[in-house]
Amino acid sequence: MSLPEIVSREQWRAARAELLAEEKAATRARDALNAARRRLPMVEIDKEYVFEGGDGKATLPELFEGRAQLVVYHFMFAPEWDAGCRSCSAFLDQIGHLAHLKARGTTFAAVSRAPYTKILPFKARMGWTVPWYSSYGSDFNRDFEVTFELDEELAERPGVSCFLRDGERVFHTYSTHERGLDGLGSTTSFLDLTALGRQEEWEKPAGRASVLGAPAGSVRIRYHDEYED
Repeated sequence: MSLPEIVSREQWRAARAELLAEEKAATRARDALNAARRRLPMVEIDKEYVFEGGDGKATLPELFEGRAQLVVYHFMFAPEWDAGCRSCSAFLDQIGHLAHLKARGTTFAAVSRAPYTKILPFKARMGWTVPWYSSYGSDFNRDFEVTFELDEELAERPGVSCFLRDGERVFHTYSTHERGLDGLGSTTSFLDLTALGRQEEWEKPAGRASVLGAPAGSVRIRYHDEYED
């Protein structure tokens, strides 16, 4: 077994200080990358998609639940499968309380190609409460490149897509797939993918912290049972 070198406490502190400098540089680089992501242009969604969820049929604007942003997790669950993808299930297991996302005007939902009649019992088995919709029979998965042709057969891959709503208009702002999902799961990690970000005053480009007409993001943090949705 290959283990770290054993050193004195003083040597460890010196090595830790060197690594801390690199970690801070990585944080600054990540902030710059997030700002570049928020500067991406967006595409208006002019196709009507119909999903099925716990309350019946729903359109893409209805998946927002009245909020300004939507983060969709493309959960791999093909119509012919009897259960969802194991890796996608592990990903969904780590999703925490959604109240903190909602407080920043952002809705999270999973979408799969399997019929809802298959999703519902599997969701119950896993004990998940996150909104989960079926895109069965629509082009949604193909259009967002998570279902595609591979060796003359349909293949699936996981991903996350972000959407922004302006009145009745819906825009696609960002998508990432496979290794792009590494490190996601926390509230801030999802917000960093969106056009409005964490809605903090220090974020670039300026002016998006107040788009929702509320104080900066961190000021709004509450215990999850104290939010008024």
